[in-house]
Amino acid sequence: MTQDIEINFVVSDSLNALETYRKIFEVDILEVTNFPQGSNEAIFTIYGMKFHMLDENAEYGLIAPSGEIQATIWFNVTVPNIMQTHHNALRNGCVELQAVTPMLDYGVSNSLFKDPFGYLWMLHEQHEHVADAMRDDILAEVFE
Repeated sequence: MTQDIEINFVVSDSLNALETYRKIFEVDILEVTNFPQGSNEAIFTIYGMKFHMLDENAEYGLIAPSGEIQATIWFNVTVPNIMQTHHNALRNGCVELQAVTPMLDYGVSNSLFKDPFGYLWMLHEQHEHVADAMRDDILAEVFE
């Protein structure tokens, strides 16, 4: 018996989206179809996480995010070089929502962008490990 988990999501054109993501992240392609638009799908991994992306196809109830329909999830990806990955995203049609922001007390840098297909991606680069207890103490000072 095989056990697996994947994130499934719909984009306007999965072949175009796959090429965009390949220019941003280290993508391992598992399966890609090449049918008329509306019938394609791509299965791939980014750092071991499996994604299954499908073309928008209203006939099957597969609706991609648009100006009117917002995605209600985002993808968190920890990368080895946030500046390079963030730059790759902007160079490939993504819109910056949060520039690379060092959060030195937490040992990380973060950034956020929206891809051309309506999805949000939050990048993280861990610079040093901060223990949970220390992070909780920092947050307690902020919120109390």
